[in-house]
Amino acid sequence: MFNLNDNLKNKKILIYGYGKSGQASFKYLKKNNKISIYDDNKKVKKSSISFKKIRISEFDYIVLSPGIDINKCKLKNYIKKNKKKIVTDLDIFHLNNPRNLKITITGTNGKSTTAKLLFKILKDQNKDVKLIGNIGIPVLSRNKIKPKTIFVIEASSYQIDYSQYFKTDYAFILNIRPDHLERHKSVQNYASAKFKLILNQNKNFYAFVENNKYLNQQIKKHKIKSKIIKINANYNKIKKLISNSYFDNINNLTNLSFILEFAKIYKLNKSKLFNTVNRFKGLDFRQQVIYKNNFVTIINDSKSTSFSSSVNLLKSYKNIFWILGGLAKKGDKLELSSKYYKNIKGYIFGKDKSFFEKKLNNKIKSDTYKNLENILKKIFQEIKLKKNKHSYILFSPSAASFDKFKNFEDRGNYFNYLIKKLKFIKKINDRLK
Repeated sequence: MFNLNDNLKNKKILIYGYGKSGQASFKYLKKNNKISIYDDNKKVKKSSISFKKIRISEFDYIVLSPGIDINKCKLKNYIKKNKKKIVTDLDIFHLNNPRNLKITITGTNGKSTTAKLLFKILKDQNKDVKLIGNIGIPVLSRNKIKPKTIFVIEASSYQIDYSQYFKTDYAFILNIRPDHLERHKSVQNYASAKFKLILNQNKNFYAFVENNKYLNQQIKKHKIKSKIIKINANYNKIKKLISNSYFDNINNLTNLSFILEFAKIYKLNKSKLFNTVNRFKGLDFRQQVIYKNNFVTIINDSKSTSFSSSVNLLKSYKNIFWILGGLAKKGDKLELSSKYYKNIKGYIFGKDKSFFEKKLNNKIKSDTYKNLENILKKIFQEIKLKKNKHSYILFSPSAASFDKFKNFEDRGNYFNYLIKKLKFIKKINDRLK
């Protein structure tokens, strides 16, 4: 049984999955333990044990990468038989840093941005703080940890679902929308995986949650030790304190509301907090304003991989040229009130054009295009006709990128490249002269 008295020395450990988190786990554990590595991808040369040998081996622990689906992986039968031995990098991290303050942020959308903003706020208030987790910094990659070091952790549903012993002082569940259903099978299972973050908390801990039907079901279902704070954002009140256009949309204002509630409890300096907020530039390809003048705003939201991640942006603006498409998520639905339809025109690209055509049909006027370049040329022609009316070009694909791109970063960079290649901004400015 894994417990806080186990110092993870002289153990026989299998690291299953050798991506970023697996590599960090190996580096962290290799000095004092006997480590074996296995990855389903045959191209991973670091694998040190064969599939056949694993089946006859006994390990003390199995460090499982969150990217592995235990129901579909090559070792699924072995993993199911040894489920009690599964630990994650989050579990190991907590074992070795049990007294450090941890603030863990999860949710369907906005995790990375909220984690980054909170990290900057704490940093600007002279806190010893480190940012780790699903944001791209494995939790076991940090060193020089002091007793007063605070950790801001971005956690995915996969990480939380596999973790058995991780505890966080403050839990943020920003939102729950249908996502990752190919793995979790239902939105209820998905919400349950996220909610484990709260179930593992103690009575002196705090949990901040969206007032959401899926989360409310979990709250009613379980006996909870920590203090639950439901977030109901007062957008008008918050807007009066902000001069940063990054917070012009509902998504970012809602996520900021979580931080403001945390700040009250943790007693952060309010003036310093808003100074940080007003300087915050956001993360690349996440509702990123790449250009703005009096007549047009261009937003690169390439990180959007489902309708739920785009819908609040569609509610936040008028006269929207919405560029969407790629690999659709199974069962994805556009939950947008009809009152917003007239503000939007859709421009569809990518592999699953017919899926998006069907979803927008009789709702939002849209056309399909061969590629992004053709879309931008068409939008420019239409903007020319919008005399003195502010337009929003929203690149928010609501789909995975793998039909044409390596990842959302590659997709976002390509969009920016096209804006420059087509001299899009120069043409718009010339049109306005």
